[in-house]
Amino acid sequence: MLTIGDFARASRLSAKALRRYDELGLLPPARVDPFTGYRYYAEEQLERARLIAWLRGIGMPLAEVGRVCALYAADAAGAARAIRGYWSRVESETAARRDLAASLVDRLRGPTEMTDEMTDGTTDGMADEMTDGTADETTDETADGTSGGTAGRPAFVLRTAVRLDRGLVRAAQQDAAHAGPHLLAVADGYGPEGARAALAAVGALEAVPPPAPSARAGDVLNALEDAVRAADGAVSGLAESGTTLTAAVWTGGRLALAHVGDSRAYLLRDGAFVRLTRDHTVVQALVDAGELDPAEAADRPDRALLLKALDGGDAAPEPELGVHETRPGDRYLLCTDGLSAVAPADAIRRALAAGVGPEEAAEALVALARERGGPDNVACVVADVVPA
Repeated sequence: MLTIGDFARASRLSAKALRRYDELGLLPPARVDPFTGYRYYAEEQLERARLIAWLRGIGMPLAEVGRVCALYAADAAGAARAIRGYWSRVESETAARRDLAASLVDRLRGPTEMTDEMTDGTTDGMADEMTDGTADETTDETADGTSGGTAGRPAFVLRTAVRLDRGLVRAAQQDAAHAGPHLLAVADGYGPEGARAALAAVGALEAVPPPAPSARAGDVLNALEDAVRAADGAVSGLAESGTTLTAAVWTGGRLALAHVGDSRAYLLRDGAFVRLTRDHTVVQALVDAGELDPAEAADRPDRALLLKALDGGDAAPEPELGVHETRPGDRYLLCTDGLSAVAPADAIRRALAAGVGPEEAAEALVALARERGGPDNVACVVADVVPA
């Protein structure tokens, strides 16, 4: 038996931490003296104690540490996968914060030329014949924009189109989309109640009030983040179901984005095609960590394994947030992975750059997914920044 002091030195855990882990049932001592209350530990407990110390060293919460330790006792490989999954989430959240920081830097120093180009890889699917029986939904709206007008008149507005398509394989439509005067959104539901989850999430976002022309970027982002939390609450209670969500609020001069999951937002500007969001998936986290080549990512069978989604769990996921300056001629695309996972990035760019209006572009994108087998539902929103 080791005293608590000896055990603390051997395990690199403090005596205070050991007492706390005893209270939580995470690492109870082998024996407690009934008269003095002193704790004594067996040498065999050192392995578990060191594992706890290492897990705490990478920032893992105590509740998750307990699950990993319990798993390690029966399935070491399973414990290793759990640790990898946790660290992938950390990498993804860090990358999202990095993007937000970059967005804030760009915002504070003023508009700059766009130089980034999209380099992610996607998978070509097998082309099947197109069939009927899909549910399409169309809008063509203008937004009461904000900046630069005379006598309160907006300088630019959004002209939008939205399409929903069941695809050629799925039995039901579980995607949802919205394109209104100030809000664009797509959601990809999953699970037995996936359709309800996607509709509930988009419905919660529709409650975001139109931003005033003078609204600060931070205020718009705060409103978006609150709406995402409300969307997560709206999904609560839908057993084993959830949804992704990618949404944008138009202010007339800027587009504020909130993103959870693997639906995507893109920008086409002056021929350059840029992805504005990062997938919250295990595969993307491996790519970010340099452990997987982007060209290999699309072929992974687990490419759709999400690290973040709206599922009404105990804690709402933190959305990826960003603000983007808009210009006349910009074309934005929000879409679910029923399009982005099967159509190559260059094919999507060509469809968007074909010189047609938002309605025709949205139709072409749906056709693009169907030409590659239409294995999943598709939701896409195309929005053009045009003079008022």
